[in-house]
Amino acid sequence: MTEGFEPHEQAAAEEPSAALPSPERSPLLELPGAVEAAGTGVADHYGSPLIEGRELDAGRAFVDLSHWGVVTVSGPDRRSWLHSLTSQALDRLAPGAPTRTLFLDLQGRIEFDARVVDDGESTFLLVEPGFAEPLREWLHKMRFMLRVEVADASAAWAVLGSNADLPVAVQGAGPRWIDPWPDVQAGGYPYAVFEGHPGSENDWRLDLIPRAALGAVARELLAAGWRAAGLMAAEQLRIAAWEPSQAAEVDSRSIPHELDLLRTAVHLAKGCYKGQETVARTHNLGHPPRRLVFLDLDGMEHTVPAAGAEVQLDGRKVGTITSSALHHEAGPIALAIVRRNTDPAALLTVVDGETRYAAAQTTIVVPDAGSVVGRPEGIRRL
Repeated sequence: MTEGFEPHEQAAAEEPSAALPSPERSPLLELPGAVEAAGTGVADHYGSPLIEGRELDAGRAFVDLSHWGVVTVSGPDRRSWLHSLTSQALDRLAPGAPTRTLFLDLQGRIEFDARVVDDGESTFLLVEPGFAEPLREWLHKMRFMLRVEVADASAAWAVLGSNADLPVAVQGAGPRWIDPWPDVQAGGYPYAVFEGHPGSENDWRLDLIPRAALGAVARELLAAGWRAAGLMAAEQLRIAAWEPSQAAEVDSRSIPHELDLLRTAVHLAKGCYKGQETVARTHNLGHPPRRLVFLDLDGMEHTVPAAGAEVQLDGRKVGTITSSALHHEAGPIALAIVRRNTDPAALLTVVDGETRYAAAQTTIVVPDAGSVVGRPEGIRRL
């Protein structure tokens, strides 16, 4: 990392949700200054991650996310079928309307986190690296006699991320997914209680570009005055917006409540789907055992902790770092999963090898999240 900050050696998360495949090398790695993010095939940065983060935040840069996966579902039964399988109401999804949905197991734990948009003929499921083929296989097994066709279309489509509309027209482009985070969708429920959610400052969107045209589109964007930004820039915006990622924040125990995903990816009034019992029971009668927090880290070490670093309170482990970044304005920041009863006002310590970071926490998921039955509407204890 430039500007005096370097990440510690990457540590494995406690329970990684999937291993990444060996992706094809993106043509954007030929751009000047490109440094590949290990094992991704795309750029981590192009020489100046803080400047790239600032330009991306301002809507003057694009991020190569061509290592993401794209699964398509076609056929007349596609929306009602996906509606029956996932946490979001998709049976009346209008063409071009973006949403987010979760595929859960019987215990309500997250198996797949998909960005969803329909073009009138097919439903596109955009997933993080390593999840496209497992999702396609799972969906293929669930078709039964319905009129649906499932395909892994990752070889045909590349994903570009940005914080504003692309300034060039892309011939043959697919539908655009505009991030609903952090707006509370119909049927959703917020576990972060703030008048001004930091994610509302973003206008994040994902554009589907024909993979064969990716290099040409990048050249057009650069000619239009935009800058190429790497994954480090995108992580700055995501972490600052408190938005969970499947590759980072989700492990084999994660349920939606712990990550505040009920606001955008879960419809609490829709019909039966796998994992619904856990979702309803935890929301109405119980509490999620863990919760997501945002951490402002001490910058004196000139590093950021790796994913998997311990979060401690009074020398006792209470959680784990899931994501960290050096933000172009806020400095070193992180997301962490901690025990539900961790004191929200306490100063925490992050321990990464021999390095210790003081960490001031901001509550994302409130400690008493859930148990809404019998609670006066709109009242929560902080």
